[in-house]
Amino acid sequence: MRRAPALCCTLLVTACAQRAPAPVSAPPAPAEPVVLGSDGRPVARHAGTAIEKVGFRPGVSSATVERLAKGAGCTGGVGAGLVSEPGPVEVYRMTCDDGRVYLARCELRQCKPMK
Repeated sequence: MRRAPALCCTLLVTACAQRAPAPVSAPPAPAEPVVLGSDGRPVARHAGTAIEKVGFRPGVSSATVERLAKGAGCTGGVGAGLVSEPGPVEVYRMTCDDGRVYLARCELRQCKPMK
């Protein structure tokens, strides 16, 4: 009977002595700095180039551009949004249901599709 406790203690000591040391983890890699766009949202990156998403902004010629886009077979989305700053010359963008992007340039409210 005395051998059983001695055998258990021997196995326990042997198991503890043979345990491999805990691996040393490398320090975490430094994170890239977060770049914020003009609206305070993070800017995405693709192939090292910063991509800033432009939110939808309606303009004075949005309805005209949507009519032009519909005539060109482009429907869907939230409509034609102003991409440039408001002024005498404006650029509008509309995303079509089939994935195409329709662009139009309006000068003094006279709009023409961009090729």
